[in-house]
Amino acid sequence: MIVKMLHVDLLCLATFKDATLEALRELGAVHLDLDMAEGVEVTSLKGVAADAERAVRFVLKARGRKAVGELQIRSVEEILKLQEAVSVKVAALDELRRTIAKYAPYGDFDPALARSLLEKGIDISSVADLPAELPPKRLSAMREEALSYEADIAAMSNELASTDEKSVLSSFPEIVERLSFAAAREIMLEKGAVAIVSGWIPERSVDNLKSSAASHGWGLLLRAALPGEQPPVLVEPPGIFKPMKALFAGLGISPAYSESDVSVPFMCYFSLFCAMLVGDGAYGTIFLFGTLAMRRRLPRDWFILLTVFSSAAVLWGILSNTWFGAAIPALSSLPSAKWLADPSYRNMMLLCFTIGASHLMLARIWNGICKFPDSTAFAEFGWAGILLFMYLVTNSIVGIFSGMPPWGYAVFGVSLALVFLFSVKPSELKTRGAELGLLPLNIMSALGDIISYVRLFAVGLASMKVAENFNSMATGLLSGVEDFWLKAVMAILMVVILVVGHALNLAMAGLSILVHAVRLNTLEFSNHKGVTWSGAAYNPFKKKKEKNNE
Repeated sequence: MIVKMLHVDLLCLATFKDATLEALRELGAVHLDLDMAEGVEVTSLKGVAADAERAVRFVLKARGRKAVGELQIRSVEEILKLQEAVSVKVAALDELRRTIAKYAPYGDFDPALARSLLEKGIDISSVADLPAELPPKRLSAMREEALSYEADIAAMSNELASTDEKSVLSSFPEIVERLSFAAAREIMLEKGAVAIVSGWIPERSVDNLKSSAASHGWGLLLRAALPGEQPPVLVEPPGIFKPMKALFAGLGISPAYSESDVSVPFMCYFSLFCAMLVGDGAYGTIFLFGTLAMRRRLPRDWFILLTVFSSAAVLWGILSNTWFGAAIPALSSLPSAKWLADPSYRNMMLLCFTIGASHLMLARIWNGICKFPDSTAFAEFGWAGILLFMYLVTNSIVGIFSGMPPWGYAVFGVSLALVFLFSVKPSELKTRGAELGLLPLNIMSALGDIISYVRLFAVGLASMKVAENFNSMATGLLSGVEDFWLKAVMAILMVVILVVGHALNLAMAGLSILVHAVRLNTLEFSNHKGVTWSGAAYNPFKKKKEKNNE
């Protein structure tokens, strides 16, 4: 569910402004819009944070090239100064190399001697081919200078690489605390002897706020959100689905306050999508063991999510009998493996269209239940019927069904009437009547939404074919080879091809999850459910705790 928020106006004496903010931060329940703060102190602290971030980035970039000696503790200013010196040297070296390239064709002559002879009026063109503009120094001297620049750059880069970035990272929490407090102080307006700050608080935390107000002498004004206001969003999924908050935070998405919490269907269908997109039990096993190996380093919610998603991929591998693009003979007799192995791929397409129709119809039926007894609920049920009809149409088009069942047209007729009659109320015809004219386009869009779920089959099939091709390439190396040593070399190459090929396929499987599984939930399903993901996540003003795995 989405937790109900109340708007709060808090008044205190201006002389206790800082003490009030400290108490509010200790309470850790009020969301303040700190992004509004743009004062001098806030801007300065943002600059400090940006410098620290740049410093860490420079160190890690240098570390990627080379690390020398023991790690040394350096300040942000020292790191930035080192990086600036490196940049200046690099720019000078680039300019020097261009000069060397320009004068290299003329050889290593002494420009000072040539300039002296020319000044005395001596014509040396017959014995030397000189450029119109003489270089600043000999070519050999410029090359020595370039080597000196390279040595300086290498030495300074080594200094950067040997910097302990943890000493800089450890300063981030303090910077963030100072920045948030300065921003809160700025948005807390003073009206004479009184200071006031506004924010949002979960309804369940109001009693704690009132207790603090009584002990500190604050004035409070609490009210519900007004039409048009967008309170911050605190999503509280049911029990086992709470880890979805971590996924939403990782994707940087949040439903709007007036929308629904879709954590439950999101997690259920996302797990199914992950399984089908990975499409291989061996890959799922690798993901699962990798997750288990990272148990102590992963936050608890992410550990649960990755375990669920990878386990779903393993289960799919068992049902489809797909392991590194090959089948295990012992599992070939499974009914699911036989059904999914249909060479015409009709069963897989039927499964994808069925998943798509159920996903989208769930969104519409959910909407109808939420809106009932309002008349627009019937329009939502009508859309569910239209989606069912489009499901039948899709299967008929690709030849899965021999034709449209007679009852399908009846469902479409009734559903179309419900949508046309109840989408727009009579009192809204003047303002929203044009929406009815878009009905044919929206119906065709519903057909396209169901068809788009075939990507689950297409991506999974592509992954399997890639795995099969790498297997064929690897095993083909040993074909017809009789010599023992040549066979040993071919066996090593075979292992290399298998490892590299399946590693690449594994990486592509992970990428496909980020692209397709996320899209089907946040676009196709969310469009039908009416979730715009335009909300701002609830972020209370409080002291930040160190991350842990609990």
